[in-house]
Amino acid sequence: MSLNHVRPWRNIYRRESRKIMVGNVAVGGDAPISVQTMTNTLTTDVKATVEQVQAAAEAGADIVRVSVPDEASSKALKEIVKESPVPIVADIHFHYKRGIESAEAGAACLRINPGNIGDEKRVREVIAAARDHGCSMRIGVNAGSLERHLLEKYGEPCPDAMVESAMEHIRILEDNDFFEFKISVKASDVFLAAAAYQGIAEATDAPIHLGITEAGGLMSGTIKSAIGLGNLLWMGIGDTVRVSLSADPVEEVKVGYEILKSLGLRHRGVNIISCPSCARQGFDVIKTVEKLEDRLAHIKTPMSLSIIGCVVNGPGEALMTDVGFTGGGNGNGMVYLAGKQSHRMSNDEMIDHIVEQVEKKADQLEQERAAEADASQTAAE
Repeated sequence: MSLNHVRPWRNIYRRESRKIMVGNVAVGGDAPISVQTMTNTLTTDVKATVEQVQAAAEAGADIVRVSVPDEASSKALKEIVKESPVPIVADIHFHYKRGIESAEAGAACLRINPGNIGDEKRVREVIAAARDHGCSMRIGVNAGSLERHLLEKYGEPCPDAMVESAMEHIRILEDNDFFEFKISVKASDVFLAAAAYQGIAEATDAPIHLGITEAGGLMSGTIKSAIGLGNLLWMGIGDTVRVSLSADPVEEVKVGYEILKSLGLRHRGVNIISCPSCARQGFDVIKTVEKLEDRLAHIKTPMSLSIIGCVVNGPGEALMTDVGFTGGGNGNGMVYLAGKQSHRMSNDEMIDHIVEQVEKKADQLEQERAAEADASQTAAE
């Protein structure tokens, strides 16, 4: 079995929420926290959009959102949905009819913004379309587009205003006997977003979509998202996440998984534990890790790999990983398998050898999981 397990003192007790379906992906309840992203191509360019959706899905995206700003995009959405390997969320702003058209086009979920979707009558029409076509919905409150009456009441965007906006819209959906929805209260300010999410988590049992909106570029946005989302997830808040970066959507997916992996909430692929390197290193740790990240990107099986430059922490870290390599002297180091010393390997050959060992371990873990699944199925029958 993999050594990448959760210890009791690392447990996170997730907030209880009801479960909804976004296409075939469960959100909320006891479902795994799902990872989302959003395309940035023109929706009317079906080929480019489908390619971006497929790339995101290959990177691990469970759900992908697509903007639907006009009628031509609604028509294109129908083709995109047909070719998508994952559920598609239609992002709707200003024009409620786009929500109706998107439901008809096969979207799995409709994202609407209370601040710009229109009056209650229009929302009811979108609800009816969602119900008729088996869509779920997301109420997406943004600090930057709150309703005018709330800005007048509170004077500026604040957690109370965002929670009130969300609850007003929840009331509309629930008054129309529609409960297949999730909620988000996003802001670009980490403190504002965190406070709003804590407020809405206490006010409803609806599943929560987490995000720090307009977080910034790859590095700055990753840091801001890790702080904001990480703290909320640590508190047990959040059922699905989207990391908003001014970067390739695939990078959003990667960062989303890394945040979840760091908290033990979701595992996909190889978790590389590596040292920052120093004068004691027995090989070039930084270049080695860069090469391994690239060559192991195809592994989807959850497992752990330690790459440590010297014997100060190397043996200890290797004890807790599936595969490990610790630098030594004379141009070679020690390979660890399942936490135990296995054999020495030269630095010149170690990258190819580590890739081989990781792939072998991934195959073994998949076979074990398949055997366990077969045994469970047999027992159930």
